[in-house]
Amino acid sequence: MQGKVAVVTGAAGGIGAAVVRALAEQGATVAAVDITAGGLDVLVKELDADGLTAHAFPADVSDLGQVRAVVAGIERRLGPVDHLVNAAGVLRPSGVDAITTADWNDTFAVNSTGVFLMSQAVVEGMVARSSGAIVTIASNAAGTARTHMAAYAASKAAAIAFTKCLGLEVGRHGVRCNVVSPGSTDTDMMRTLWSGADGAQNAIDGSLPAYKVGIPLLKIARPRDIADAVVFLLSDAAGHVTLQNLTVDGGATLGV
Repeated sequence: MQGKVAVVTGAAGGIGAAVVRALAEQGATVAAVDITAGGLDVLVKELDADGLTAHAFPADVSDLGQVRAVVAGIERRLGPVDHLVNAAGVLRPSGVDAITTADWNDTFAVNSTGVFLMSQAVVEGMVARSSGAIVTIASNAAGTARTHMAAYAASKAAAIAFTKCLGLEVGRHGVRCNVVSPGSTDTDMMRTLWSGADGAQNAIDGSLPAYKVGIPLLKIARPRDIADAVVFLLSDAAGHVTLQNLTVDGGATLGV
């Protein structure tokens, strides 16, 4: 990773922030992209206090103009993009009967369209240089039905399909595209699904009424667990890996 330019969306918190830190530790030059400028400032200061560096680039990944502008700005300031991690995501839990059109559209705008826009913006340069790697953060919910998560699951399934199709088209140019699908991970987003102090334990135990299997490893993932999988897929150690979906959920989807 030393000297590579890596772009991470959704960088201000949760899994995205963990990915930024992991890449910075590996010597990458990291562009941290998020719609929340204040959150990026906090992240950059925290990393700086630990002797690490990341560069803040506020942008809305669902907006074509902002995406094009931020990628151009990153390449002017830091150099050509070698790696992209699509970690930006939103979750609006709701039963299908109660999903609003706005929530559905907002979910797809970030979780699916954002992946498309960011990937399209960087992949042309990767193809021209015959190298590059993209990792999209999806969810194990994309392949396993979940109650009250239809919009989220559908948007993540779309992101997976897009990333694999992109990888198929650009593989001949030496560009690899993979997916990491986390299960329950200790982030602010996940905590919105927990009720009370037993939320984490309930996720580990599973729920028969919700048709949700528990977690065989008997623990919730840390954001760093997901970040480590991302770093592997970006690295030369995964140089012959593309079009794959690596599930990191402690066995919650039973390896299916």
